[in-house]
Amino acid sequence: MRAVVQRVTEASVTVEGKTVGSIGSGLMVLLGVEQEDTEKDGAYLAEKLAGLRIFEDDHEKMNLSVQQVGGSILLVSQFTLLGDVRHGKRPSFTQAAPPQEADALYEDLADRLRQKGIPVETGQFQAHMEVSLVNDGPVTILLDSRKLF
Repeated sequence: MRAVVQRVTEASVTVEGKTVGSIGSGLMVLLGVEQEDTEKDGAYLAEKLAGLRIFEDDHEKMNLSVQQVGGSILLVSQFTLLGDVRHGKRPSFTQAAPPQEADALYEDLADRLRQKGIPVETGQFQAHMEVSLVNDGPVTILLDSRKLF
């Protein structure tokens, strides 16, 4: 799984003009699920996202997690994170998991985060979405469960 994680003051996602997910302060997470990903990858990302210390403490040091600051997570599926442009200029998405598998792992990650007490909003899987956010900092972190194993 690949994730682009942004610290935000607010974020939302709309589908066909209707807001389907919205948060205030917290993390905007764009998630790509690869063919070989399993629940183990989701467990890894849930731990990382819950404990990622990218919020400032009283001394203006990035020392606090989304849990510690009482923030939320907006989790949005984005298979284009897996686009491979090493050959040519048109991305290849052959490494992306099939939709049914990707959706199940996406929902599993959302559930794991909720079980940790983090409010989670989501986009709409396989829909054309419009994402709005205010990146705070800006702070953007890349996570890849494949780089762990």
